[in-house]
Amino acid sequence: MTPRILTTVVGSYPVPQWLVTTPTRQSLSDAMMVVFQTQETAGIDVVADGELYRFDVNHPETNGMIDYFVGKFRNVRTQITRSEEESFKQNPAMHFRMKPAGVVEGQLGEGALNLPADYRHAKQYCQHPMKFTLTSPYMLGRTLVDRHYKSLPALVRAITDVMASQVAAIDADIVQIDEANLTGNPDDAPWVAECLNSLFDAVQKKAAIHLCFGNYGGQSIQKGTWAKLIGFINALKIDHVVAEMAFRSPDELQFFKEMRPEIGMGLGVIDVKRTVVETPEQIARAIEHAEKVLGEGRVTYVHPDCGLWMLNRSVADAKLKALVKGRDLYLGIKR
Repeated sequence: MTPRILTTVVGSYPVPQWLVTTPTRQSLSDAMMVVFQTQETAGIDVVADGELYRFDVNHPETNGMIDYFVGKFRNVRTQITRSEEESFKQNPAMHFRMKPAGVVEGQLGEGALNLPADYRHAKQYCQHPMKFTLTSPYMLGRTLVDRHYKSLPALVRAITDVMASQVAAIDADIVQIDEANLTGNPDDAPWVAECLNSLFDAVQKKAAIHLCFGNYGGQSIQKGTWAKLIGFINALKIDHVVAEMAFRSPDELQFFKEMRPEIGMGLGVIDVKRTVVETPEQIARAIEHAEKVLGEGRVTYVHPDCGLWMLNRSVADAKLKALVKGRDLYLGIKR
C-alpha cells in the first residue's frame, strides 16, 4: 500500500568521482544508474536522476543549475566583457554571483536545449516514479544581462515560453521547478506566478515548485520569511510545494496554514547545510510537529531542504536512509 506521506528528493546528488575524471556518455549513464539505484535501495518513493542530465565538468560548483540552460538558448552570449561584469555587480539582488551567466542579444529560442531527450535518457534507468527538475525561468532571467527585451518580466516570459514548449513533451510523474531567488524578491511574485503558471499548464502529470532561500556553499543567499510567499504559492497551478524547513525556524510552519488545501505540503526534514546525519526519531518528530500545526493529512511529501550535491556521497546516502526510516517510524510502517 502506498504511504500517505511519500519520501522524495529535491533533485541533485553528489557527482560520482569517476564522472568528473572521465566525463564520457557511458560514464554519465553509469552514474545515473548508480544514483537511481542508491535512492531506490534507500526506499525513496519518488526519485530523480541527481540532475546529472545537466552535468558539465566545467560547472560542477553550480550543478549546472544556471549555465546548462542559458548556455544552450539561442541568442545568449556566454562570453562576458569586463564592462558587463562590472555593470552586473551593481545589482544588489545578485550579490552572490561574480558575473552574469550570459548576455541576451536577440529573441530567445530553444537553441540546443533538448529537455525531452534529457528526460528520456535518464528515464530508461529508472524503475520508480520519477521527478524531472528544471530551474525557474525567473531565476534564470535574474542571472542574465538583457540587451534585447529591456524588462525583466518580458525576458522571463520569453524564457518561460521556450521551456514550456519542451516541458509539454515530458511525461515524468512530477515536473518540478526550482526557485531560489524569488524568496528574496517577493514583490515580484504576482507577475512571476503568472509566468510560471503557463509553464505548469504544460506539465502532463503532477507539477511542483521547490522553494528555498539559497544553498550555495552551505550558505543561505536570500533573506526573508515564508510569510511573504504564501500568496505566491496559492497563485500557482501546482500539486505540491517542496519547501525548505529543516534549516528554518519551526515557528514558520504556521504560515502554511493559509496555503490552499488543494496544494500538498512537501516538508523539508533533512538539513543539507549540515553534515551531521539526522536520526529517524528527529525526522519523525519534525513530521509530527508539522501535522500538529497544519493538521493531519496536510503533509504529503518529506524530503531534504535542497539538493544534496555539495555533500559527501556517504553523508548524502545516510541522510536518505534516515529520511525513509523517520517517515516509516512516524507512520508506523514495518519493513
